[in-house]
Amino acid sequence: MRIALFIGCYNDALFPEVGRAVVRLLQRLGHEVDFPLDQTCCGQMHFNSGYQDACIPLVQRFTAAFAGFDVVVTPSGSCASMVRRYHPLVAGLAAEQGVDTGLAGLVAEVSPRVYELSELLVDVLGLTDVGARFPHTVAFHPTCHSTRLLGVGDRPTRLLRAVAGVTVVDLPHAASCCGFGGTFAVKNADTSVAMGLDKVDDVLATGAEVLTAADTSCLMHIGGLLSRRGSGVRVMHLAEILASTGAEA
Repeated sequence: MRIALFIGCYNDALFPEVGRAVVRLLQRLGHEVDFPLDQTCCGQMHFNSGYQDACIPLVQRFTAAFAGFDVVVTPSGSCASMVRRYHPLVAGLAAEQGVDTGLAGLVAEVSPRVYELSELLVDVLGLTDVGARFPHTVAFHPTCHSTRLLGVGDRPTRLLRAVAGVTVVDLPHAASCCGFGGTFAVKNADTSVAMGLDKVDDVLATGAEVLTAADTSCLMHIGGLLSRRGSGVRVMHLAEILASTGAEA
């Protein structure tokens, strides 16, 4: 299967190892992975901040970059939800303004083929055991966009529990938001930090060596607060664990 990787802004700028892990994993499973160099932001930050007009050229660029691929995978639940749920709304806005009346058709072709990593592995490739080994105690944080907008359910934890050597521990109040929320963390910093510290308490209560999730934005927030607590808990994207064979862990 010819798969395109949509890396997302956070991973591209701050966590390039996550993209490399996705490529290693999918190539190990026998798939060709392409990285369209014309890709940029999906427009989530603009859309969520009320600048929906500014999303139009970003959606145009996205559809042009990813048209023609069998599927598009992203290691970001929030980006996947933006593309699948809100790119059609942006396309409708473009048509209303007479900016691009053909964008809706392109979006209808591309956006349904965009999957968050666990969705691709479980729903499209039919896998839960991807041949990974990671001999550590791990807690999983289900991020808000992947849970509430994409409805990924237990796909990530099914993949995680199939990893050889791993011990998965339950995270108390797992469904609670970590407080990041994109621009929410900037506009409501005190509330964001307070929510994050509650999440840190829950993580530390598990005794886990590693906290994982499907979005590095949330892991960045929680990881920063864990570091300030002087904790030795590592944060790792789910893709990094699934790509691990044990030697590098």
